[in-house]
Amino acid sequence: MIYHITSEKEWEQCEALDFYAPARFDKDGFIHCSAAQQVKRIADTLFRDHQEVWVLYIDDEEEKEFIKYENLEGGEELFPHIYHKLPKKSIINRIKVKNSSMGFRFPGLVTH
Repeated sequence: MIYHITSEKEWEQCEALDFYAPARFDKDGFIHCSAAQQVKRIADTLFRDHQEVWVLYIDDEEEKEFIKYENLEGGEELFPHIYHKLPKKSIINRIKVKNSSMGFRFPGLVTH
């Protein structure tokens, strides 16, 4: 399982489609994702100004031929990137997570 964090607006733009692709997809050529232990840090860092976000639970087995684990900024930590528009059938679950004074909380997800 891998995860993708998105805003409500970005999800709504793809809601009527059979696939999900964030606005950055055309520029980046892939969808930024996270492993479980990366989700909270990414949400707290990149989405700190959002009151809530959607977290997509993605079947990495279904998408394995399109996933590359890499770090394009020169660090050693690897992040999963999906190199195509994500078919919605590969999204196992989608949850809305609220921000708080302690950052985002992800119930049932091991985030450390």
